[in-house]
Amino acid sequence: MIRFFYNLLMPLFFLFFLPGLLLKYRNRGGWKSTYSERFGRFSPERVRELADFHGAVWIHAVSVGETVVALNLVRTLLKRRPNLRIVISTTTTTGQELARKKCPENTTVIFCPIDFPWMVKRTFDVLRPGMLVIFETEIWPNLICEAKKRGIPLLLANGRMSDHSVRGYRKLKRFFGPLLAEFDRLLVQSEADAERYREISPEARITVCGNMKFDQEVPADPGDPGLDDCFGSAPRTVLLGASTHPGEEELLAHVFTELKPDFPDLKLVLVPRHAERGADVAAMLDEHNLSYIRRSVAKKADAPVEVLLADTTGEMMKFMNAAAVVVMGKSLAGNDEGHNLIEPALLGKPIVTGAVLRNFRFLLNVLTEADAVVTVASDAELSGVLRRLFSDPAERAALGDRAKSVIGRHRGATGRTADEVEVLLR
Repeated sequence: MIRFFYNLLMPLFFLFFLPGLLLKYRNRGGWKSTYSERFGRFSPERVRELADFHGAVWIHAVSVGETVVALNLVRTLLKRRPNLRIVISTTTTTGQELARKKCPENTTVIFCPIDFPWMVKRTFDVLRPGMLVIFETEIWPNLICEAKKRGIPLLLANGRMSDHSVRGYRKLKRFFGPLLAEFDRLLVQSEADAERYREISPEARITVCGNMKFDQEVPADPGDPGLDDCFGSAPRTVLLGASTHPGEEELLAHVFTELKPDFPDLKLVLVPRHAERGADVAAMLDEHNLSYIRRSVAKKADAPVEVLLADTTGEMMKFMNAAAVVVMGKSLAGNDEGHNLIEPALLGKPIVTGAVLRNFRFLLNVLTEADAVVTVASDAELSGVLRRLFSDPAERAALGDRAKSVIGRHRGATGRTADEVEVLLR
C-alpha cells in the first residue's frame, strides 16, 4: 500500500526535481549520448548490444566517487572470474563518462533509469541481469522490488547511513523496513551503520565489510594539471579547496587574501563539487579582486594569476597531487556532511577539514585518532591553522605520511564484498 502511494506521488516529486535535472544536464560535462536510458529508452542498436550481457551482474553506482569504487570491485571480480559479464550503471553524466573510459573488457555501461515503474521494467527487460549490486545509498523502491519480483539476487555494497539520513528512514520505517529486508545481503561500512540499518529493518541480513573507498588505488603518476599555464613557472605553494560548496569558496578566498602577504608564492586552486556553479564562484572572485582563470573557459592565462577556478570534472587527483595543503569541502561555512578524505590521504597530503563530518564520521575518527588530519571547529580557525602548516613544511610532510599509513591499515573491504557477490552467484 505504501509503495502504491509512492508511485502515485512520484510524478509530483519528479516535476519538482525536473528543473534541477535539466540544469545539471545542460551545465555538466560528461557522456550524454545515451542519456535517454535514464527514461528507459534504448535504441535498437543498444538493445542488440546489451543482449550479449543477459545474465550479467548489474552494478549500480551514482556519480564519479561511487563509480571509482565500483570499478575497483569490477576489476576484483574479473580477476577471480575472467568470463563474468558486468553492466555498470550511473545516474550522472560525469560518472557515465568515467565508467566508459575505465571499464575493462566484459563490461558495458548504461544510465540507470529514473524510478518510475515502466522505466525500471523496460530496463530490466533489456538487460535481463543475473544479479543487482547497488552502491551505498541508492535505495530506489521500484528498482529493488522489480529485481525481487524477477527472482534476481540483490546486494547493497558499501552501505552507509548518515545522521541526516537515519532521521528520514525513522520517519518512514514502515516503508523502508520491508524494503531493506528485500536485499539478500546489506554490506555496510561500519558497525555504527549496521546498528542504524538494524533499527530501521530488524529483519535485514547485514554484514559489516568495511569501507571500500579505503581500497582505492592512486596512479604512480596522477598526471600534470598544467599549473604553469595558470601560475607561471616560478616556485609556488598550492592551497587546494577540494569539492567545495557554497560559502566555502568565499571563505577560502578571504583566507587566501589574508595569508598572501606572508606567503608570496601562495596560489589557490578551487574545485567546486558541482562544476555548474563555476559562474557564481567566478563572480565571487571578481568581488574579491583576485586574478583568476576559469578552467572551463581557458586552460592558459595570458599572465600568471593568483587563483585557478577548476570548474571541470575528472581532474581532482591531479590537483591534489600538486597541492601543499588540501582543504576538503562540505565541512566549512555552515556545511558539516563532509566529503571523502581517502584520496588526499593516499597521496600523502596534509588534510584540513571541519570538525564534524556527518557522512564520514568513521573515517574522520580513524584519521583523528592517528593524528593524521587537522580539524577546525569554526571558520575563524582556518586562517591560523593554514598559517601554521604553510610555515612548517616538516609538519605538513609528517601529517601526510600519517594519513597515508592509517589508510593502508583499513584496506580489504573490496575483497570481502567480492566474496559475498560470489556466494550469491553460486
